[in-house]
Amino acid sequence: MRALNDNRITRKLALTGAVAAAGLLLAACGGSGDSDGMEHGGKTSATASSGAPAGAFNDADVMFAQMMIPHHEQALQMAKLADGRAEDAEIKQIVAAVEKAQDPEIQKMKSWLKAWGKPESTPGGHGGHAMAGMLSDADMTDLAAAKGKEFDRKFAELMIAHHEGAVEMAKTEQKDGKDPEAKKVADDVVRTQAAEIAQLKKILDRL
Repeated sequence: MRALNDNRITRKLALTGAVAAAGLLLAACGGSGDSDGMEHGGKTSATASSGAPAGAFNDADVMFAQMMIPHHEQALQMAKLADGRAEDAEIKQIVAAVEKAQDPEIQKMKSWLKAWGKPESTPGGHGGHAMAGMLSDADMTDLAAAKGKEFDRKFAELMIAHHEGAVEMAKTEQKDGKDPEAKKVADDVVRTQAAEIAQLKKILDRL
């Protein structure tokens, strides 16, 4: 009887030990899995965080910023010439709108290029990609020499061409770009400058 009891106790202890061992094994596997998961997650997170800036933009985004900065800067130069020369109230309104919209966009695009580790301009240009709508030095000189209604007409004509160039570049960014913020600015350029082109054409019709 005692031997039987001993056997039962032995079996019970063995069973308890097996359960405990299985529990430890499971915990070890679970711990290893969790550890792996955390490490993997950390690696993924690190890769995502270090790779995010590189993956968030492409060459089209860079070109858009590098070309649109000087394009916007010239629009601001044109707007400055209106001071003391423009006569038409609507032309003055558009001048104010250009100054309000384009200077902040220039600062945004400069900050992108800095974050991306890209220069604001490239010495070799963009391989045949001309900045559409850019005025020549002669155009700027003619605009500076005009005054009153003559200035208003010339400004409207030149700004229409200038805006059309910006819209063209922005549409390329909408199609080929990757960076969400750059694409949003492209959307804004298309929307606002297309509206200003329509307004400038109406102004020209009545001048």
